[in-house]
Amino acid sequence: MDVKIEESWKVILKDEFEKPYFKILTDFVRKEYQTQTVYPPAKLIFNAFDLCPFDKVKVVIIGQDPYHGPGQAHGLCFSVNDGIDVPPSLVNIYKEIKEDLGIEPPASGNLERWAKQGVLLLNATLTVRARTAGSHQNKGWEEFTDRVIKELSEKRKDVVFMLWGSYAQKKGAIIDTKKHCVLTSVHPSPLSAYRGFLGCKHFSKANEYLKSKGLAEICW
Repeated sequence: MDVKIEESWKVILKDEFEKPYFKILTDFVRKEYQTQTVYPPAKLIFNAFDLCPFDKVKVVIIGQDPYHGPGQAHGLCFSVNDGIDVPPSLVNIYKEIKEDLGIEPPASGNLERWAKQGVLLLNATLTVRARTAGSHQNKGWEEFTDRVIKELSEKRKDVVFMLWGSYAQKKGAIIDTKKHCVLTSVHPSPLSAYRGFLGCKHFSKANEYLKSKGLAEICW
């Protein structure tokens, strides 16, 4: 099956695309795009991978679902297109970066600048039906993104994984903590951010770790 995804990921995940579940998933997703409004736009489903090749990944942030409102999702977790209001969780992420590193939050919620520096902004589920959160869960995407995390854990070293909230932590349970830096906290959502996300200092900790391994820091 020919999946349009950045070449290094295509090589790493080649056999995944041939598995029966992925064919079923592809058929489901294709039908959804034909009959429903689905986000992100089809050409951006693998945007996180296209902007951040396998061997360039330095940091992984795990989200759950794409945003399901018009014009928001563009294939990167927590990120929205330019000109769209910054979502509440990202407001808290920006707040923490300011507190941690003194960086003033930008007006835009577009995080492509992170992706291009090696931050893989990975949602567990890569598509969603408009205005229906969780509508594409348990269709196969989670199995696919588990494989992505497993490959990074096994074939790379010195990657920082930011696991925010119990869902991301459960998904990241397979990460080899001897080879990688795993940072955990509650989710940055307004419902939980005050219970430990704000003040977690994950952004400075990530940069300190990268620096200690002789890698360039992320300009957050």
